[in-house]
Amino acid sequence: MTSSQAPQPYSRRRFLWLALFIVLLFGGYSAGWFWFAGRAEQEVQQRIAKLNQNGVAADCVNPTVRGFPFRIGLFCDRVEYENSNMRISASAGNLRTAAQVYQPMRTVLELDGPLTVTAPDLPPIRFNWDLLHASARLANPLPERISAETRKLTGEASFSDRSPVPLFTAEETQLHLRPNGQDIDVAGTFTGLVIDQQALGGRKLPPLDGSADASLKDGVSVVKGGERSLRGQSGTIRSLTLTTGGNTGAALSGPWSIDQDGLMDANLRVTVQNPRELSRILSEAMPEQRRQIETAMSGLAILGNAPSLPLRIVKGRATLGFIPLGMVPAVR
Repeated sequence: MTSSQAPQPYSRRRFLWLALFIVLLFGGYSAGWFWFAGRAEQEVQQRIAKLNQNGVAADCVNPTVRGFPFRIGLFCDRVEYENSNMRISASAGNLRTAAQVYQPMRTVLELDGPLTVTAPDLPPIRFNWDLLHASARLANPLPERISAETRKLTGEASFSDRSPVPLFTAEETQLHLRPNGQDIDVAGTFTGLVIDQQALGGRKLPPLDGSADASLKDGVSVVKGGERSLRGQSGTIRSLTLTTGGNTGAALSGPWSIDQDGLMDANLRVTVQNPRELSRILSEAMPEQRRQIETAMSGLAILGNAPSLPLRIVKGRATLGFIPLGMVPAVR
């Protein structure tokens, strides 16, 4: 009887040691998490303070770090930015970021609208959405990948003397950026884009879908150097499409470059899908140009249902096939 009960104190001690180990481990982890959260809040405050100079004012209102125990992320009640030298400003609602503690270099972000943007010579533009979600894989010197998407994106212009003017709505948008060697790849899509008739001066266009796949040569150096102009830059458009949601629209591809004077050079290829239907859509949108549109599209329709023509731009002067199109405005 005595020998059968002897192991019980030993088993009890093992259990107590295990429980103590778990308590200490969780306590140490908790202390480490909250210490890191405090340091992160200080880092955010310091980085914002460094931004706030030379006419720049940025703020993350009431920054806090949350997500205990398995996540960590920055939360702001509101985000604001103003550059008095460039006369631009932007403000938006609640910002939420998060990363898993075991995968800290992959972070996700959500931002609440509306986003209000002001810029010289433009009325205040207000954007809103049902969802704005972004993610990034952080690396040095640039993130390995940045992605953003919106659902039910809307835009409107505000005027002091009248009610806001609707600009557009879009069902879904996506944008992806990544370094590719020394270049930067850019890809994006949008669906269900409806441009308001007021923004088009009473003209009407059907809902539009679009996509883009392009690269910026030496884009890593451009981003690291803080370049704000495309002058002196070059790249390749692998695909740029705009359709009416079916099989009607246009596609563009080819290399381009912009000289120091802002004039473009490009050797592009334009493919028109279903030119007869595109002629009808454009004629309804621009009835004053109906004759010219029908003449041009009838000529393209002779070449098939998806004719392709070279679009060459030399020092800003554009030519489609043998048809001169005029000058492309210089890029600033």
